[in-house]
Amino acid sequence: MSTTASTTEATAGTATPSNAEVVEHDTSHVFHSWSAQAKLAPVAIRTGRGVMVEDYDGNEYLDLSSMLVNVNIGHQHPRVVEAIQRQAAELTTVAPAHANATRARAAELILDHAPEGFNKVFFTNGGADANENAIRMARLHTGRDKVLTTYRSYHGNTGAAIVATGDWRRVPNEYATGHVHFFGPYTYRSEFWAENEQQEGERALRHLERVIQSEGPESIAAILLETIPGTAGIMVPPPGYLAGVRELADRYGIILILDEVMAGFGRAGEWFAFDAFNVRPDLITFAKGVNSGYVPLGGVIISDEIAAAFDERVFPGGLTYSGHPLACASAAASIEAMEDEGIIENARRVGEEVIGPGLRSLAERFDVIGEVRGRGVFWAVEFVADAETREPVSAEFMGALKKAVLERGALPFTSENRLHFVPPCVITDDEARRGISIVADALAAVTA
Repeated sequence: MSTTASTTEATAGTATPSNAEVVEHDTSHVFHSWSAQAKLAPVAIRTGRGVMVEDYDGNEYLDLSSMLVNVNIGHQHPRVVEAIQRQAAELTTVAPAHANATRARAAELILDHAPEGFNKVFFTNGGADANENAIRMARLHTGRDKVLTTYRSYHGNTGAAIVATGDWRRVPNEYATGHVHFFGPYTYRSEFWAENEQQEGERALRHLERVIQSEGPESIAAILLETIPGTAGIMVPPPGYLAGVRELADRYGIILILDEVMAGFGRAGEWFAFDAFNVRPDLITFAKGVNSGYVPLGGVIISDEIAAAFDERVFPGGLTYSGHPLACASAAASIEAMEDEGIIENARRVGEEVIGPGLRSLAERFDVIGEVRGRGVFWAVEFVADAETREPVSAEFMGALKKAVLERGALPFTSENRLHFVPPCVITDDEARRGISIVADALAAVTA
C-alpha cells in the first residue's frame, strides 16, 4: 500500500491522531452493528477522494467496497459536498409537513428516471424504512397482509424489513408477522435441479406460483424482491424471470415491490437495475446510491394508482427527517452530476469492458473460483473448496483473503464465501485493473 506523510488538523491546530488511537477510542465507546464487540478490528478512515480513501497514518486504499456498496459517486465529490454546504448555510432542517424547494427538486430528479406512471416520492432515512413503508403501502392498498420475499435477500434492519429478509439475520429478530419466504433463482446453486438459466427461471417461477397458490392469493399483499440480490450474492436474475414475477403479480392481484436500495442509481450500470429486465414494479424502494450516503436518505417511488389511494385517506406513516434538506440537496447534486458526467454510462462500460473480463480471467487462473457474476460495478466472485461439489471455502480462507487484499492497499467487501467487487461508479479503467491485480495477488498468496 502507498503511504503519505502524516498531516495536521488545520482546524484544530493539533496533530492528527494515529490509527491506533482512533480505533481505541472508537471500540471503547461505539457499539458496532452485526458484530461481537470484543472481536472488533476496524480500519480507521480519515478522508477520501474518488475511489481512494486514506487512514490516519497516511495509508491509502482503493475502495473496492464503496463502503457498504453505497458510495456510487465516489468519495467527496465536490459538487455534492458544495451542495450540502450551500444548503446548510440556507436551512439545515425543516419539518416534513412544510414545503421546501430542495426536497421538491430531489423528488423531481428521482422521478425523471422512474418509469411512466410514477409521480410521487415518499422520503425516508434509509433503505430499511423505505422497505418498511413500501410494505405498509401495499398492505393498506390491497387490504391484505402477507408479504412474499426470497430466502436469499436482505431488506434492512427494522421490524418488518428484517423479517422480510431471508438470511440468518432474520432468525433472532422474527417479531413481525405476515411474512412468507420462497426460493428465488440462483443457477449456480439451484434449488430446482436446473441445468441452465432458462430452466432455473422457469422452475423458480413455477415454485413461486405454487407458494402463492398454497398461501392463498387473497391473503398476499406484495411480492418484495431485490432486483438483483446484493448482500446475498449479486445474483443477476435469468432472462424472463422478473417479467414472469410481474405476470404472476398481475394474475393474482399482488403488488410488486422492487428493492433498488443497493442495485439502483448506477450500481448495476443503469439508473434502476430493473431497466435492463423489461419489468415495471408498483413500488420502488431506494437509498444508498441516490446520494452515496453523504447524508442518510432513502425513499419509496409510488405508482400513480397506489398514490391515489391516499388522496382522501390518511397515510399512517411518517418520519421526523423525511425529506431532510441536507439529504435532498446531496441527492439532487448527485443525480445532476451523474447526468452531466456520464457516471451511469461509465459504470456500465467499465463493467462490460474491464471488470467482467478481468474477473473471468481470474476464474481461469484460480481453481478456487467457482463463479463470477454481475453487471456494472456490481460483481461477486464465489469461492469453492471443490469445483465439482461446489463446497464453499472455509471462513478461515475468506479471513485470510480479506487480510491479504487489505495489506495490498484495497478495502474488500466479503460475505460468506464471496468477494464482492463493488467499487464506486466513477472508477476508471486503470483503477479497475489495479483492483483486479490486487485481488489476483492476494489470491496467489492465500492459495500458495
